[in-house]
Amino acid sequence: MTTTATDTIQTHQPQAQKVPLGATVNIPPRRLDFQFDDKTTTRYFYDNDPFLSAFWLSLSALFPEGEAFFVDAVRHYRKAITDPKLKAQVAGFIGQEAMHSKEHEAWNEMGLKFGYPTDKLDKSLGKLLGLVQKRTPKIFQLAATVCLEHYTAIIAEQLLREDEHQEKILDDATAKLWLWHALEENEHKTVAYDVYEKVSGSYAIRAGAMIPTTVIFFAVLAVFQTRMLASDGRLFELKNNWKGVKFLFGRKGLFTKLAPQYLDFFKRDFHPSQHDTDALLDEWREKLFGENGMLTEQHAQASQRKGKKAH
Repeated sequence: MTTTATDTIQTHQPQAQKVPLGATVNIPPRRLDFQFDDKTTTRYFYDNDPFLSAFWLSLSALFPEGEAFFVDAVRHYRKAITDPKLKAQVAGFIGQEAMHSKEHEAWNEMGLKFGYPTDKLDKSLGKLLGLVQKRTPKIFQLAATVCLEHYTAIIAEQLLREDEHQEKILDDATAKLWLWHALEENEHKTVAYDVYEKVSGSYAIRAGAMIPTTVIFFAVLAVFQTRMLASDGRLFELKNNWKGVKFLFGRKGLFTKLAPQYLDFFKRDFHPSQHDTDALLDEWREKLFGENGMLTEQHAQASQRKGKKAH
């Protein structure tokens, strides 16, 4: 029997739901049990574009192993955290990341049915991150986690803020997956940073880690994107691929627009909470999990199934 990244996270998640007395957080791990079928899921779900759809699937292929890495990096310092609120936030962080890995594994499995090499990419990333864990100090791994959590938070915030961005996701279940993930990335965006500040706080390590982390992040994405397009027979559709590159990195591209928020990370007094998303998160909690939320019923049913299994 194979061991997945989700198994790794959940194995090391003892009492993740238990919040220390007197500590209040808003980082609830939400089980949703997404199911995707290649026969009903839109293949080119993002704006009916093969390049951009492959990009989002490449990003998803990073999550199971990547989020297991994040959890390991934070959990290593868990015993050093004495503040009850931060301890509770760490528990919520671990629980949410476990659910993200689980749900993206389901989506990546759907990609595999479409013929994309999501399983091979997952294994390749696992080997790379395993090498990082063996060859680098634990504090660097935590700093790299802080850097990548900054990336995921600002990308997720952009998705939640921009209606045009959301409208390009043509498949309903896929849209729900990404919007839920975006919500939770911003709910726990301060956790790894605050753990890092408690156990180190070195500006030089934090800022210095962002450079190799950025290079590796985009290098891996580029390799994944190339392999996705090649598997789909679209690697040499140069006109459309160039159009996709400009959509992401052009003058008004998705990543280009994130540059100011990305650069904020290099300020000495930076903290993720300086990017105020409180009102945005309240809005999306209501949209997704309110009385008539898009995911309210699905969440209730998944929680009920989990409760029955526990008994």
